[in-house]
Amino acid sequence: MQATKTDIYEEVIIAGFGGQGIILAGKLLAQAAMLSGMETTYMPSYGAEMRGGTANSMIVIAQNPVASPMVTKPTSLIVMNKASANKFAPRVKANGLMVYNSSLIDEPGQIDASVDALAVPADDIAVELGNLKIANMVMLGAYLAKRDLLAVDQAAKALPYVLAERYHKTLPINIEALHRGAELAKNPR
Repeated sequence: MQATKTDIYEEVIIAGFGGQGIILAGKLLAQAAMLSGMETTYMPSYGAEMRGGTANSMIVIAQNPVASPMVTKPTSLIVMNKASANKFAPRVKANGLMVYNSSLIDEPGQIDASVDALAVPADDIAVELGNLKIANMVMLGAYLAKRDLLAVDQAAKALPYVLAERYHKTLPINIEALHRGAELAKNPR
């Protein structure tokens, strides 16, 4: 059943380690939602060690104003590494969605039986496309296609707003990664 515009309330956690583009992916999701006319909050969190440390983004997308940016029990989880899967997978709400990077995570871990778990070999796809750093875009594209709240093209339009201008030359490969992730979500391997 498709959600109506008045009952959209999606709480997302994107998690992994520093250097995987977790903060950028969260910022992009929030920006795409905002540009689409939805209410949104975005709250990044990362360990003091930065690259290699833990990182996560909490994003709330709603049709009506959002009271708090905190997400403790997400309706959706996008997870890039095993440690983050172990930490956040048990928190996903019943009937929620977990998109996990099967290049680094063998199985979704401890999740409610009603949670839809989608394995995405994001690192492998990113390497195929020529840049491991775009694995985050593969994951985000898969999430967008599976959840169907925002279109991949809406995220693509938001990319120039969140990528520093010096990285605008990477827009085409990032957009391709979004589309590849979406394609995989629609036609799992």
